[in-house]
Amino acid sequence: MKPDYDVIVVGAGPAGSMTAKHAAKKGARVLMIEKRQEIGASLRCAEGVNKKGLAKAGVPVDKRWVSADIAGAKLVSPGGKVFRIDESQAGAEVGLVLERHLFDKAMAADAARAGAEIWLKTAAVDVIKEGDKVVGVKAKREGEPLKLTAGCVVAADGFESQVARWAGIDTSLKAGDITTCYQYRMTNLKTEPDYCEFIIGSVAPGGYIWIFPKGDDTANVGIGVLASKLKKPGDVKMYLDSWIKKDPRLSCGQPLEALAGGVSVSPPVEQSVMNGLILVGDSARIIDPITGGGIANGLLAGKFAGEVLGDCVQSNDYSEAALMPYDKKWRDAMENRLWRNWMAKEKFLTLSDKTLDGVIDTLSTANVDKMSVHNILIAIKEKHPELVKEFEELI
Repeated sequence: MKPDYDVIVVGAGPAGSMTAKHAAKKGARVLMIEKRQEIGASLRCAEGVNKKGLAKAGVPVDKRWVSADIAGAKLVSPGGKVFRIDESQAGAEVGLVLERHLFDKAMAADAARAGAEIWLKTAAVDVIKEGDKVVGVKAKREGEPLKLTAGCVVAADGFESQVARWAGIDTSLKAGDITTCYQYRMTNLKTEPDYCEFIIGSVAPGGYIWIFPKGDDTANVGIGVLASKLKKPGDVKMYLDSWIKKDPRLSCGQPLEALAGGVSVSPPVEQSVMNGLILVGDSARIIDPITGGGIANGLLAGKFAGEVLGDCVQSNDYSEAALMPYDKKWRDAMENRLWRNWMAKEKFLTLSDKTLDGVIDTLSTANVDKMSVHNILIAIKEKHPELVKEFEELI
């Protein structure tokens, strides 16, 4: 019996929309469901993305969803030492600051134009399995229960990813691999309008404070703290409020919006496909463990997933073996970097504020042409080899 759809995508974030778009472009009958009433609502994101990351995923820049064009990044140590780097070399979260609610809608609109169907206010509540194969989802559409069958289900449901767990894939996270975030959109600030800023050290245990310009005197000002470093969830807001009060560039500002949530900073999943199921985006734990950023990775993985699903539709084969080319594509593109950055994150947690001051001081006078973990450690080793003994395996 023919399923209701070839592909059902659960979640209409960037990874889900890219999957839906590329599968539909190759002739798949695609349904993308989103539990909220609006795509791009209730985000937990500093909204930064690298232009190269967009280009790699085949997403042309549209000024309608760009909030600010960024010249570069500043890495600030606990003692106030500053390392500046040009935008083109600054990493996956620096280049553009988006209006994410508009960006997500634009990505979903591209999926719709490619032929995907979109349902809002439709929440998946379980998967449908036949033996060891996922064959659809149980959902509630505006409160009404329904069953939808598909050749393949795509788990694009983000950090909380229940779809993968329902199917039997373990995506659980340790407290040390979860960053709890709190962010304000603030205005009347005295920060640099074309530089993203990352403030590290004990002001944000296991994470950092960020300032991402949004144009004029407005910026996203947020913090990420490892869940394992928090005594209680409310402490993350306390850390951010404390910093804002101390920083004269921020203390004069006023909030326009506040949001909170969590992101994974873990290694990628061991299994991203099974019979009738693909994991994309944060459900596959392909968020950068150092920065917590995942837009570019999610877009690229979604592109890979959609292309492979298009081939599966042609062959009418959604087995794990048929879906495995997707797993190989994203691992070839990013797995080594994700593992390296997770290992670096674990080791950076051991560094004192004094050591971090030394690191940033070294970088500010070194010739670092790209802000990657590998290049940073090489630069530090040249001047202070004693600081990188614990990091030798990453160089």
